Amino acid sequence: MNILWEIFFSFLKIGAFSFGGGYAVISMIQKDIILDKGWINAEEFIDIVAIAEMTPGPIAVNSSTYLGYKMTGILGSLLGTIGVLLVPTLLALIVSIYFNKFKHLDWVKWVLKGIRPAVLGIIAAACFTIGKVSFVDIKSVIIGALIFIGVYKLKISPILAIVISGGLGLILYGMPV
Repeated sequence: MNILWEIFFSFLKIGAFSFGGGYAVISMIQKDIILDKGWINAEEFIDIVAIAEMTPGPIAVNSSTYLGYKMTGILGSLLGTIGVLLVPTLLALIVSIYFNKFKHLDWVKWVLKGIRPAVLGIIAAACFTIGKVSFVDIKSVIIGALIFIGVYKLKISPILAIVISGGLGLILYGMPV
């Protein structure tokens, strides 16, 4: 029963500080789930992120659902998901009620301007950490660079980028036997 509470409170904490969405929370999930608790390793986490990108829903929700299920089954999955969604849902409700009343105030604008670069920095740190695990050889660097150019410069769809990268993986690494 203790592990269920641990799952709930870990993801409650992650959800409470997941400003900026899934990418911003990646580094927090890495620290809490991989480094501090050791529930999964970095490669498993990369797989969760990859799967989360292919399914609807934020990375934090998919991670909490998957990890909760992996650790303790359906009850863990449910508690992890509730934990990660509880605080953001309550905050969104509160903010939606009061934001229109206060959005014109200078201090609100300043707070939002201060949060934006912090979120970007967190996302960059997460990208760096994931890159260290993902870019294992020159082939993976080539795939990453081509997909980056495709999405950033050519504006291809993320779905198409995933399909192309899977195809490049088959071509460069060979078909499984």
